[in-house]
Amino acid sequence: MGKTSDLTAVQKTIIDTLHKEGKTQKVIAKEAGCSQSSVSKHINRQAKGRKKCGRKKCTSSRDNRTLQRIVTTNPFKNVGEIHKEWTAAGVSASRTTTRRLMKDMGFGGRILCVKPLLNKKQRKKRLAWAKDKKDWTDAEWSKVMFSDESKFCISFGNQGPRVWRKSGEAQNPRCMRSSVKFPPSVMVWGAMSSAGVGPLCFLRSRVNAAVYQEVLEHFMLPAADQLYGDADFTFQQDLAPAHSAKTTSTWFKDHGIPVLDWPANSPDLNPIENLWGIVKRRMQYARPNNAEELKTTIRATWALITPEQCHRLIESMPRRITAVIEAKGAPTKY
Repeated sequence: MGKTSDLTAVQKTIIDTLHKEGKTQKVIAKEAGCSQSSVSKHINRQAKGRKKCGRKKCTSSRDNRTLQRIVTTNPFKNVGEIHKEWTAAGVSASRTTTRRLMKDMGFGGRILCVKPLLNKKQRKKRLAWAKDKKDWTDAEWSKVMFSDESKFCISFGNQGPRVWRKSGEAQNPRCMRSSVKFPPSVMVWGAMSSAGVGPLCFLRSRVNAAVYQEVLEHFMLPAADQLYGDADFTFQQDLAPAHSAKTTSTWFKDHGIPVLDWPANSPDLNPIENLWGIVKRRMQYARPNNAEELKTTIRATWALITPEQCHRLIESMPRRITAVIEAKGAPTKY
């Protein structure tokens, strides 16, 4: 980026502000995200009072407000659709100009955030749960074994639909779509604590109460011995039907294992969800050819998770709870 005409309005504001504060051009360039020569040219141009050169803008302020209104109203449309609607409003501009102006306004095509659909009753229960747990210490959370199932696919290339939004608007309801939970066809069960991760279980069939209790018997108990030894712990699980079945509750009572009460549709409160995300990001360039190769890749990636990573995720629980309280039970960025 060597031309000052390539600088956005935001970058120019950053350069002017930091220059007034006496920052060096090297520091300014790093903060503004541009080359040092661009910073120098912009500062010299401002000092000489020269007007910006180049072709006259083909759109007016009113046209730009119309474009911003279109993008804000229809954030899920692509550039071509937005450009078509804009020109239909009587604006004469190219598709390239449309994209450039959207960028200048701060809009960028980003991966869509998908959050669970929460009704009023569920939000109320999440808020009550968060308030009840807000005074828990790191030591108390370290005694919790978090568990979850996750779906893994052979292809990791498709990251889902995108949305036009500005920085900091990821959690804006306008820029999100709700999801509902449904049982995926291929699942992997795992558990973690602040001491690290336990063994993985690859589920071959739909998870009902009987299958889940076998997972607990053959994978959760060994994980507990590995992560806690003889120390007491509390087990965390979501409210899936197999988890909340009466026979499963009886299994926990028979084995003397306390279960953490948990609000419905709350993956943002479970740090193992972030752990699954770490594993999938590390696997994004892997190209397994079949299910067995996929399992091998998952096991190898899971084995690279360190206790330090798990400990940092567990330490985030107080922040997650605070976020839920501030959002009054609504989904949070976690």
